[in-house]
Amino acid sequence: MVAFIIALVVIMIVLLAALAIMAVSIYNQLVKLRNRYENSFAQIDVQLKRRYDLIPNLVETAKRYMKHEQETLQAVTEARNMAAKANQQAAGQPGEPEAMKKLSQAESGLSSALGRLFAVSESYPDLKANENMMQLSEELTSTENKVAFARQAYNDAVMNFNIAREKFPNNIFANLFNVGPAELLEIEKPEEREAVKVEF
Repeated sequence: MVAFIIALVVIMIVLLAALAIMAVSIYNQLVKLRNRYENSFAQIDVQLKRRYDLIPNLVETAKRYMKHEQETLQAVTEARNMAAKANQQAAGQPGEPEAMKKLSQAESGLSSALGRLFAVSESYPDLKANENMMQLSEELTSTENKVAFARQAYNDAVMNFNIAREKFPNNIFANLFNVGPAELLEIEKPEEREAVKVEF
């Protein structure tokens, strides 16, 4: 009888140790995947900041030629400021659903405002021929492409994290450790999934 109790205690200890090892392993995997998507967001953050830095120069260059389009230029500036603020909040908590939705909405608004600016600028041939404007437009196009690639890398990392989090038994430990799902960075309107078209 004593041997049976000792064997039962040993089995219980081994099972508890295995469970603890599994919990630590799952937690570490989730931490690793969370760090990957946070790093991916940091790459988006770098490109968005570059984009936000280009926009005031673009607006200043356009101002010299588009004196009757102050409303359009003001809309671009306001959209840029809103997007920069939303990006700053999202950078503090990448993957958090509300922050990512606000960033997505702000970026959609900025893309719309830039689209209007470039559509209106078609009426100003001197602006289109301006070397500074052409260079800024080229840099903006390049940055838009980098943002798209960085967003794809981030969304892939978030998807991997969410899949790992939702698998069994990971989902039990994720809930136990209060590890919630991460939010994708998606564009609000389908027509805005394309990069801003810059033509000069």
